Amino acid sequence: MLAVFKRELKAYFLTPIGYLYMGLFLLLTGIFFFFDNLISGRSHFTGFLGSILMIYLFAIPLLTMRLFSEEKRQKTDQLLLTSPVSITGIVCGKFLAALAVYCGTLLVTALYAVVIAVYGDLLVWETVGSYIGFIFLGASYISLGIFVSTVTENQLTAALISFFTLMLIWLIDPVSNMVPSDTRSGIISAIVLLAALLLFLYLNTKNWIIVLGAAILGGLTIGGFYLFKQDVYFGFIRKFLGWFSLNRRYQSFSMGLLKFDSLLYYVSFSGLFLFLTVRLIEKRRWN
Repeated sequence: MLAVFKRELKAYFLTPIGYLYMGLFLLLTGIFFFFDNLISGRSHFTGFLGSILMIYLFAIPLLTMRLFSEEKRQKTDQLLLTSPVSITGIVCGKFLAALAVYCGTLLVTALYAVVIAVYGDLLVWETVGSYIGFIFLGASYISLGIFVSTVTENQLTAALISFFTLMLIWLIDPVSNMVPSDTRSGIISAIVLLAALLLFLYLNTKNWIIVLGAAILGGLTIGGFYLFKQDVYFGFIRKFLGWFSLNRRYQSFSMGLLKFDSLLYYVSFSGLFLFLTVRLIEKRRWN
């Protein structure tokens, strides 16, 4: 894993990708800081940090788009997969290399916080919490980008898919505030989700017995909650969408609160997509 980490970290600075990512990120954050703090004379640094969340929609795809898609395009993935390093080690090495570039670039923006501390009133714990939140949030974004990079041979395609996927995650919060929250809508949504799950099971197993068993179990569960705990369906869609919101969990960090459940969610999210990446590569390897 260490060899892959060093190889990928070096590759970022032997190709324009690393410089493009760092240059774009620092240019945009510098513009935000200049107008949001220096020109206006504000010392509210956490507001600046919150405003650069949007930058990651464009920056993270640049960071992850080449990790596996370029290997497939150049046909070097077979050499990598037949090396003594395990697939898990390869995926983790690439992930840590991208995370190192991400954290290194993010660390540069800490100089802005120093300027605020010297000439203004810096909210230290809110700033520290925001940076910790950025690290875990960025790890989640990167793991998703790596997964996307394994499904295509084209870097541009990988970047676009990553961008639109992150955009969908970004839009979860505003969309969840617009959906209906009444009990009837919640029940209908639960039925639709069950139908989607059954379709997924059928497409992956082709086994009607498993699908029928899951349908009966799901139907009994939905009916049981309707009979004995109907309030579960009130705001069901918002609760369901909120569970997938990465940005919402960042808000506690921006207030200086290190919530264990948010940290666990980010770690679990990153681990899930890294695991899916490993499984996808293993499947392709044996096919």
